[in-house]
Amino acid sequence: MKAIVNTEYGQPEVLQLKEIDKPQPKENELLIRVYATAVNSGDIHLRKADPFAVRLFFGLLKPKKPVLGAVLAGEVEEVGENVKDFKVGDRVFGMTGMAMGAYAEYKCLPENACLALIPENMNYEEAASVPFGATTALHFLKKANIKKGQKVLIYGASGAVGTAAVQLASHFGAEVTGVCSSANLSLVKSLGADHVIDYTTEDFTENGEIYDLIFVTVNKISFHKSIKSLDKRGTLILGAAGPAETLKGIGTRMTGTRNVIFGVNAENKEDMIFLKELIEKGEFVPVIDKMYKLEEMVEAHRYVEKGHKKGNVVVKI
Repeated sequence: MKAIVNTEYGQPEVLQLKEIDKPQPKENELLIRVYATAVNSGDIHLRKADPFAVRLFFGLLKPKKPVLGAVLAGEVEEVGENVKDFKVGDRVFGMTGMAMGAYAEYKCLPENACLALIPENMNYEEAASVPFGATTALHFLKKANIKKGQKVLIYGASGAVGTAAVQLASHFGAEVTGVCSSANLSLVKSLGADHVIDYTTEDFTENGEIYDLIFVTVNKISFHKSIKSLDKRGTLILGAAGPAETLKGIGTRMTGTRNVIFGVNAENKEDMIFLKELIEKGEFVPVIDKMYKLEEMVEAHRYVEKGHKKGNVVVKI
């Protein structure tokens, strides 16, 4: 099968299109013909081994998992003898977790993986754009115990996690403020934000507004500024925290009344099913910036690494 392989860490050019062995499903696994995947910030960090701690989990000198890709949308081509929840022909979408491997024509996953049936009103490319941002946003918002009527600010509201967070916070009944650039104000407003702030012309920390929950989806604002507009008993979500922000978050959580949440997304099947149902009700829509072919993966990585994408970048396989 065709796959994008990187045998060393580095710039986008380390990604190479190669022929590798097609996987065979175990008794509890599905063999999925992958029709679309997406390039996310996590893929960029793994490709570059940035931060260095990536090497402790994915290979000190070279990648242990040479095929990246954490999300997929495709069709079940074969099932193991013990699989009960899926059948051949099912259209599925979801996350591959630490196994990665979605930058390929085929992927095997256990049936209890973070997978769900694709909504009937959605194609493969749209489906592939959902899992990364939506499961991440849902994980953090649930962990923050978001409530109806809360004032919620989403910083970085136009990215993969941000566009999902705006829609989900609105679904949960919050009063949502999205912070993004001027070019993306109308997009964020259309997704359900009650208020939008152009960070190029206005500093939200200086307007006197206080929020119950602030969700920082991109690591482009200081911890001090992030917490400045947070209620004394509010919650700050650091969705893309580096080591320094994490340490400050731990200190704040231990010594003050504010809650600070960080960490990684705990992927699960229940969240995917929840998102599927929201999509079918028309309460969640995919946001796709650009689409590339598998052969154009290097270009896709270059574009995502610039840090200005709107929503998601999808790769058709």
